Amino acid sequence: MAHQEIRLHGHLNETIEYFAMAAARDAYSRYFFEEAGDALRFFSPGSEFVLYPDHISHRGNGGAICEYMFGVDQPISDLAKVDVRNRLVLYGAFYGEDANQLQFTSKTSGLQSYEQVFFEGNATVNYFFFITGSVSGSLQEQQENIARLLGKTLKRSTEVGLGDDTELLDEMYGLLGHRSSLYLIKLINKKHKLYHDTFRALYLGNKSIPDEEFGKLRDLAEQLGIDKYQQERIRVDVMYKHPDNRRIVDEYKNILIECNLKGSINQLENARLTRLKTLSVRNKIPSALFYALDSMLKHDKLVDLDEQDYLAEARQVLEGIFFTEAQIDASITPEDMGLLLHAKSKASENRDHTFEHILLETGKACDEKIHQGADISLLENFSYIITYFDRYDNTAALINQLAFMENVYFGEEQIRSLLGNKRAFDELDGKLWKGLFFSKVFDNKYLGQFGRKKVVALEKGMSKIEDGSLTIKDLATRMLILDKEERLYAILLVHVKERIRNFYSKYNTRAEQEALLVEVADELYNKGLHTGDIPLPLFHNVVVNIKKEAVYLHNLLPKVIADRDTSLREDFLDNSGLDRFYVEELEREYFELNGLNLERLYSIRKGYAD
Repeated sequence: MAHQEIRLHGHLNETIEYFAMAAARDAYSRYFFEEAGDALRFFSPGSEFVLYPDHISHRGNGGAICEYMFGVDQPISDLAKVDVRNRLVLYGAFYGEDANQLQFTSKTSGLQSYEQVFFEGNATVNYFFFITGSVSGSLQEQQENIARLLGKTLKRSTEVGLGDDTELLDEMYGLLGHRSSLYLIKLINKKHKLYHDTFRALYLGNKSIPDEEFGKLRDLAEQLGIDKYQQERIRVDVMYKHPDNRRIVDEYKNILIECNLKGSINQLENARLTRLKTLSVRNKIPSALFYALDSMLKHDKLVDLDEQDYLAEARQVLEGIFFTEAQIDASITPEDMGLLLHAKSKASENRDHTFEHILLETGKACDEKIHQGADISLLENFSYIITYFDRYDNTAALINQLAFMENVYFGEEQIRSLLGNKRAFDELDGKLWKGLFFSKVFDNKYLGQFGRKKVVALEKGMSKIEDGSLTIKDLATRMLILDKEERLYAILLVHVKERIRNFYSKYNTRAEQEALLVEVADELYNKGLHTGDIPLPLFHNVVVNIKKEAVYLHNLLPKVIADRDTSLREDFLDNSGLDRFYVEELEREYFELNGLNLERLYSIRKGYAD
């Protein structure tokens, strides 16, 4: 539908930038804004939107649109629809008790501070709109009609964001009558946008940000006055949109939605979720991305309660200490604390948030009892538990990052932190340290060759520090050497494979491998990727693993697919020494290259995702 557009652009202050747009068949003959003191007012018959120095106000019909991002409350009904990407809020509308049926009122006036706008909506870009011509009647009726006219399109539009909004205006106006006028106001938080663009440029290059650059980001955020929560939202939003990350998170989401709809979760689905969580750690996907998804798991109906003995034990300890026996002895014994730590570890492994709910209930009960005059020792005991849980979270995060992430800085500060935590756990029980952390990591089938080397070096190194035969600095140096070795291995793998693919049909003899080494060393030197000597054991390890890879892709994998011989695949994975992450990526590439259905690959993997 042909229409005219008028655009007004300006800056309210050093933080807020605005674009105001009016679209109508005769837009040039319409006057839609005025300055009123220190405010800028946009209006049409019955509706207005006003920009003040520190807040906005609105009256009449319309609503707000923004792209969903981390931190914005997203209903399950929206999460379950793959094509829904935007948050739509219509003035005066709310969900009823069943959370599915939208109800409307005529109370559409309101105001928001800019801090609220960018906190409750998108951190960077938010839109507001109102219309005339296509809707009539009471404000309640107008809002209902707007929901029918624009709701489905606005929640799915790919044009909401940092573009020039021409397509968005066309999209919206095309749904309105020819006598309609559309008014769209776009607000941009310039400081958040600068942080967003800076982080995005750094992250999308290689999915890894060097410590020095991250330090600059931190300084930029401090200079701009961006709080840590908004920084996290922006970073997670950028990281989620990376295709590799999005695939993992969306698969995780789809499994949870399927489980939620059927009301149960089986061992296979739980194993797949565990695998995806492990993948997310390796791919540096922040756990914050999974919080909203995990909240969909209603454990009272999805998790088999008969299997959760650790929850009953934890509840018994907490209730016994804080309530039933508080008047006798409110202290926490080492045995009690060890039991709670194992319960927390088990709950974390199962993604069972019931444990956290029990803990929250305990904290609230402590507060209530203290307000009623109970001894302050109740709170001290609860704080004691929380302190150990914080130590657990910190330790598990550091060791898992070391085990499953590449290019992770692990220096003296991290080692000192772990040594302090180990001393605290050893005070409870000398077996806790290994049982809570290292045993679980070593049992994980996705622990790769370098992850294992680093964790072994850490475990042995800490023991030597404690007996005085090694210094913290020595261990940090050892971890740095392993990190460099891991980086060089990854570089060699890419370049050796490329050389073999293009120039070497055979590379079995010593002479052929020596020639290959010389050429690869020269290439890395010329590209500035590595200037020192290439350790022969590392080079030979790369060559051997490439041979194993070729055997698997050309001989074993076709047989696994044809015969559905999952035991053959598992035997290779257990004995080849190749990382499961890497082999699974090779399998995916093989299926895509040969036009095979990926569901067949998933069905082959299912029996061994334990």
